Order: sequence, then structure tokens, then C-alpha cells
Amino acid sequence: MLLLIKNFCLTNQDDISLNKYISETGYCSRRAADGLIAEGRVLVNGKIPRSGNRVSSEDEILVDGKKLKEKDKPVYLAFNKPVGITCTTDLKDRSSIIHFIKFDKRIFPIGRLDKPSEGLIFLTNDGDIVNKILRAGNKHEKEYIVTVDKPVSDGFIQRMGAGLNISGAITQKCFVKRESKFVFRIILTQGLNRQIRRMCAVVGYDVVRLVRTRIMNITLGDLKPGKWRFLNNSEINHIHHLVKSSVKTEEASKI
Repeated sequence: MLLLIKNFCLTNQDDISLNKYISETGYCSRRAADGLIAEGRVLVNGKIPRSGNRVSSEDEILVDGKKLKEKDKPVYLAFNKPVGITCTTDLKDRSSIIHFIKFDKRIFPIGRLDKPSEGLIFLTNDGDIVNKILRAGNKHEKEYIVTVDKPVSDGFIQRMGAGLNISGAITQKCFVKRESKFVFRIILTQGLNRQIRRMCAVVGYDVVRLVRTRIMNITLGDLKPGKWRFLNNSEINHIHHLVKSSVKTEEASKI
């Protein structure tokens, strides 16, 4: 394999070590990049680089005769999903969240809200953070406001919060609070499929409306249904802090 990189100016403040540059494109690790360089499979501007070479974005890079592509910068969106939108990346589904947003880069939703539900959902191209957020064992909170078809009783609140058996799975204890006659607030760290609707059904209630209002440190705020915004640097940094010790693997989360 061969990697080609253009000449660079050592005074360029953006220059970095060659092995780091290669690794940051996602091509391989720094150690593996060192191996490629040592094997002569890397060229910098048509020349075989020396150990310790530094490069910048102005340099041309080829791997095995092919240009090394830079890794896409991470994108993080907060979207207020309306009812009727499906959280799928299947482009054949005309009601998909991807068709609705029409973002100019490939992104995918973090977890899901089912089609009749609405509210906050993240979208990103950062696969690493997706798994960390979704893993239920990492205890990342999701908050919902739910309207049901009957008055919310004390018994309902107690049973919902204490844990219920839904199709053989016992839900974890959670925070539940009555907000008004037919409305309650619930905070989950689990991500069982259609969990809130199934929990309500166990105690004899039907969900009329379900809105997710918060994921971790991010709230809907004044974001209108059908609208999205970029997460700001402070929000992104806080999310990365919250997930820094998270395990990455587990089945994707759904309501």
C-alpha cells in the first residue's frame, strides 16, 4: 500500500505529525500508520517521508496510490420530531427522519421515537457517541411528558415508578410525577421498545400523547416541532463528559 502527501511548510501552525494525521482520518491507528510509513507505503507530495515528518491540510496524501480522505467533522443536531415521522435511515421510507430533515451530510438518529411520538432526538455522524448514549447501563436520562386517557391516580404513579413486568422484562424503578389530571412526567434510563406505552398498558391506561422533552443535559426549550438546531460547543462538551466512562456496546434504544 502507498500513501502520498504534498510538501508542507513547517511554519504552518496547523501542521501535525504524519502518523497522527493518518489516524485522524480514521484510516488506521497511529501505530499502524508508523508501520505504513516504515514500509514505504506512504508518500508525502510524491516523496517517501522520513520518521517524524509533519504535514498539514495543504499537503497531498495517497494511500496505496489512492488519496487519503479526511474524516468528516462530527455533526450533532437536536431535532423536535413531529408525529408521523419515522426514525429510520431507510431512504425508501418517504416519512423517514432523514427525508424530513434533508441534511447535506450523512447523519443518523441516536435511538428512536416511534411514529406516533414526538419530541427531542439527536442526530449525528459520530458512531462512537451513539453507542455510548444508547447503552442503558450507562444511566443516561431521558425525560417525557405523557398524556393518558384516564385521570392519573396515586396508584398509577406508584406502580409506574416501582417497576413493571412488560413481556417478561422488568422495568427499572424510575421517577414519575403527576403534572395534571391526565398528564404525568417520567424519567427513564432504560430504552426498551415502546417502553412507556407498554408500561401504561399494563396498568390499564392508553397513551394519548407522548413528548420527549430532555435527553441528558439537552432540553427541547423553544425548539418548535419539525425544527432542528446544532448543539453548541458547551452542550457537546458536556455530553462528552457524561459519556466519557460509558461502555459502547448494546442494542439501540427505543421508546
